[in-house]
Amino acid sequence: MRFSNLKELALLCAEEGKPIYRIMLEDQAQESGRTAEQEWDKMKQYYGIMKEAVTKGISSEKTSRSGLTGGDAKRVHEYTRQQDASLEPLAGLAMAYALAVSEVNASMGRIVATPTAGSCGVIPGVFVSSQERFGWTDDRMVNGLFCAGAIGYIIANNSFISGAEGGCQAEIGSAIGMAAGALVELKGGTPAQAVHAVGLAMKNTLGLICDPVGGLVEIPCIVRNGFGAVNALAAADMALAGVSSIIPPDEVIQVMLEVGSAMPDIHRETARGGLAQTPTGQQIIKQLANDRKKSRSGSKEKE
Repeated sequence: MRFSNLKELALLCAEEGKPIYRIMLEDQAQESGRTAEQEWDKMKQYYGIMKEAVTKGISSEKTSRSGLTGGDAKRVHEYTRQQDASLEPLAGLAMAYALAVSEVNASMGRIVATPTAGSCGVIPGVFVSSQERFGWTDDRMVNGLFCAGAIGYIIANNSFISGAEGGCQAEIGSAIGMAAGALVELKGGTPAQAVHAVGLAMKNTLGLICDPVGGLVEIPCIVRNGFGAVNALAAADMALAGVSSIIPPDEVIQVMLEVGSAMPDIHRETARGGLAQTPTGQQIIKQLANDRKKSRSGSKEKE
């Protein structure tokens, strides 16, 4: 890639008079040895999978294999369409769609890791809800995914995107930053505004730990995806309104690296700290262990 950080990316866009998605598409093709058309077609397939996951999750009451989660996306979707819902329609829809994709992931359905499976709901939640509101074409949304990909590439190569390495700030935080920056570009913002949206978004998640109950990507992962989608919308609006990240976005990414490196192991996807170690979290873990024993015993009896 011809860029290694957000500042270089914005400058490259300005020099060549191109949006972020175009720079990313061209560089991706150059790196892979495939044509830009082939790369674009592949990304369009990914967007199709995202939309399928939204549709499946929003209409399903199916619970995950653990029985811990499922059906919340449908409930939230129905509630946020009521007149007394606190969120305005787009934010409520983005939240519901993000929950939907995360629930599909928890029930072993097909999703796209953006940038990880644990944060797979944020970008689809923001993208599909925005597409419905503004009447954008799938082609436009695919361009947005290349913009999000450029941001994710920079974060991954300068900090973390894995909860096991840097906590949930690395997964959800990165996804929020990617969604916010891409939404700015989708709405006609400049590359500089998109970059500021990344900084604004990620500052809001610094220090967020990764504490999955029972080690499953369900509690609290799914609801964090829902909240993350709403945060991305807010960051995009701030940037489009002219709000800048006073701390340069590249420095925010470095801070995430610093915080994640200093984070105790118990708060980095080990299920030994945070919500996983609450009394209720421990009860759930014991119940899951008992369920597994019963399942194994039943399998042996059948044999």
